[in-house]
Amino acid sequence: MSAADTLLDAVCSITPVARDADGPVFREPWEAEAFAMAVALNEAGLFTWSEWAEALSQEIRRAQAAGDPDLGDSYYHHWLAALERLVAEKGVAAPEALAERCAAWDRAARATPHGRPILLENDPLAPA
Repeated sequence: MSAADTLLDAVCSITPVARDADGPVFREPWEAEAFAMAVALNEAGLFTWSEWAEALSQEIRRAQAAGDPDLGDSYYHHWLAALERLVAEKGVAAPEALAERCAAWDRAARATPHGRPILLENDPLAPA
């Protein structure tokens, strides 16, 4: 069984992941990238699938308690929040560094002309 299959089994025990005959279905490319990051970080030994499942379920419960209607459209936002929390808890990146990187990507996206690739170096505050 591949790491991605193991991850799907762990995640599906909490909440269903949309799948077709070929595997998971993602609405946006970033969702697939978040999925791939979780697999890569697990394979690197940063966390176990049990730790991942617990972190994701905590994020989903937190969002539901805050009023998330849980219609499925926010699922990978919870996924990303769980990844960010685990990375911070494991000391890989400080929450402040994660927030700054997120802000840099946002600035880069706003500065990038429509139809062009969004590159971090497009951030107007990026060092020259």
